[in-house]
Amino acid sequence: MEYLSLEQVSKSYGEKVLFDKINMTISQGDKIALIARNGSGKSTLLRVIAGLENPEGEKARILLNKNVKTAFLDQDPYFEPSATVEEIIFDSDVPMLRALRDYNQALESGDAERIEKAMATMDDQKAWDAEAKGKEILFRLHLTDMDQSVGTMSGGQKKRLALARLILSEPDFIILDEPTNHLDIEMIEWLEKFLSSNQLTLLMVTHDRYFLERVCTQIIELDKGLLFPFKGNYSDYLEKKALRTQQDNVSLDKAKKLLLKELDWIRRQPKARGTKAKSRVGDFHKLNDKISSIKYEEVFEIEVDSARLGKKILEFTDVHKAFGDKVILEEFWYKFQKGERVGISGPNGTGKTTFVNLLVGNIRPDKGKRIEGETVQFGYYTQEGLHVESDKRVIDVIRDIAEYIPLKKGLKMSAAALLENFMFSREHQQVYVSQLSGGERKRLHLLTVLMGNPNFLILDEPTNDLDVLTLNVLESYLMQFKGCLVIISHDRYFMDKLVDHMFIFQGDGKVQDFLGNYSQWKTKSTQEKYNATNAKSSTKEVVKEVEEKRKLSYHEKKEMQDIETKIEKLNKRKQEIEQLFLDGIQDNAQINDLSKELGEIKSETDDIEMRWLELSELL
Repeated sequence: MEYLSLEQVSKSYGEKVLFDKINMTISQGDKIALIARNGSGKSTLLRVIAGLENPEGEKARILLNKNVKTAFLDQDPYFEPSATVEEIIFDSDVPMLRALRDYNQALESGDAERIEKAMATMDDQKAWDAEAKGKEILFRLHLTDMDQSVGTMSGGQKKRLALARLILSEPDFIILDEPTNHLDIEMIEWLEKFLSSNQLTLLMVTHDRYFLERVCTQIIELDKGLLFPFKGNYSDYLEKKALRTQQDNVSLDKAKKLLLKELDWIRRQPKARGTKAKSRVGDFHKLNDKISSIKYEEVFEIEVDSARLGKKILEFTDVHKAFGDKVILEEFWYKFQKGERVGISGPNGTGKTTFVNLLVGNIRPDKGKRIEGETVQFGYYTQEGLHVESDKRVIDVIRDIAEYIPLKKGLKMSAAALLENFMFSREHQQVYVSQLSGGERKRLHLLTVLMGNPNFLILDEPTNDLDVLTLNVLESYLMQFKGCLVIISHDRYFMDKLVDHMFIFQGDGKVQDFLGNYSQWKTKSTQEKYNATNAKSSTKEVVKEVEEKRKLSYHEKKEMQDIETKIEKLNKRKQEIEQLFLDGIQDNAQINDLSKELGEIKSETDDIEMRWLELSELL
């Protein structure tokens, strides 16, 4: 079944053409990723498809199947600041969620007639399981405070709230703009499994290459206003892209030879008077235009001459840091060596950013020592972004830091040349900062850090909002970087490629020191969990040991069993009360008492179900 068809769709801003007369078809079951350089129009194309922006062109048509339920996740979702999590989740046009909202409101009102009506709607919509499913989704996305207002939320929490609302609406066709931004690795891996295992149709923009590898069945590249489809996942795309680039380069070599012949001929002609001569002149100019439009895919290869690092670099001795009752580091010892490449991972809120602020000396430890070598020059890329005057040109932002960056063998690279390597053309370097896209501002911010020529580089979530092509360039640069490198990132692919040592933040001040990259740590961690519940014995012994391991502690096991028994009793009593309402009780006092009891049952069930979910996660 065809879900979406684009015909002759164009979009431009002023003289900048984002896409020109493009065509695209999406069918049921497709899982498509759209990739392009920052500022090329990826997000704009998604918004046009979602109906939030109008297409251009006389013949432009967007045909969206009316029988298909479509949902869109914006890169920066907006909600009314005064609204609560509960209001956002249930303020929906999804009948099942509306029925659940009305039922909860009816219980709070104590109105028997309203409760009876709401229960009938719940039956019609088969919404009795929606509440449990909703709690599971919210728990997975760490949104457990239903009364929290949007105005008190971080950008990451708002993104997770929008994602939860989208999933609970159960759409057929999902359009996602950078769904993994602001999610920690645990959430990303859960979302990856959810999207790949469900029979959903997807169109998304993402820089997460493991996501592209494991979820997508097709990749479409937006380049110079045109779409280039590649069947398969990310590795298939890389292979086919390399082949296409190779063909372009062969085509370029042939075109150059032909151009030289034509150039020699045209210079020997006094005037192009005849029809054939005019034709050859026209062909020459067409050929020249063709060559100008074809470019080699160049690999980033520059050897930056970073400032020398001495023997003493950076050392932490018995460092402790806490904010009130929240412990970030406890008895942390570490001595950095030359050329270290450390990745930092862990759930949101465990203190990763606080740790790197301790590294650079922005905050002091509560106790213990931080000893910094005299030769250390920090470069710190923060999540806060670029703070420069918006009426300043891109080239001037970089030149204000330095005109040149030193290279090996006494060579040097100009600010303009470095910008070109990071895909800011000479023309684009004259653009004002205010005209840059979000991803381009991130790229410029990164260059302001690199231009300072540090020998100890710290990157806090550098991949957010950067396109896949820019990430390849950044990785090439960092692989040649000779100083110390510390990276906080939820991008597993990025970490695997660049680091050989991990700090895993586990919360409550605990940090695991692991020699290897993220995937190696994940594999080892999973294997250890598996080994802990599987001994080399008979099938019966394996089952018995698994059951024993899954019992957790004696008290936790007993608590879980008690919760299950209590939930069963509460549900039974809830059904009894609901049946009384359905039977049409007349006594007002009894109605009030039962309504109050039903509300108490709901509240108590909410609390103990959340505890049950926490215990079940430990299994």
